[in-house]
Amino acid sequence: MVLTALRDDALHTLPDGYALRLSLPWIRSLPLAGLVDPAVRIDGHSTPATVVLGDRRVDPADLETETLWWHLQDRVALHVTDAGSPGIHEVSVSFGLEVPYLEGGPDGPLRLPFFFTRALDTETPTTGVSRDVGSLA
Repeated sequence: MVLTALRDDALHTLPDGYALRLSLPWIRSLPLAGLVDPAVRIDGHSTPATVVLGDRRVDPADLETETLWWHLQDRVALHVTDAGSPGIHEVSVSFGLEVPYLEGGPDGPLRLPFFFTRALDTETPTTGVSRDVGSLA
């Protein structure tokens, strides 16, 4: 079973870049601290990304201290600083997921690498019941 992190409605334009909402590509909810080294490319260009947690923007390296959970139905919102423009864009994202309840060897828990790429349209309306991790709504 392959779960995608990039659903049809994952990309939206913002006044200062893009919001990229990642779905959890795993079979169980995980601590948000297990999201490791997210990297985003839009139209072939690497772009810096921060994690949006409600009204806070957190550097991905600082997620290890977060106590929030990434539930299956929820999304992790990344703020991508780039010249955001509406329309269709080729989006790639890579990241690791640490699974705290599975041994990965003598150095710690299992870390799974993920890479997804697809064309996304910023005009696709948001669907479903998902909310962003760290949001109150």
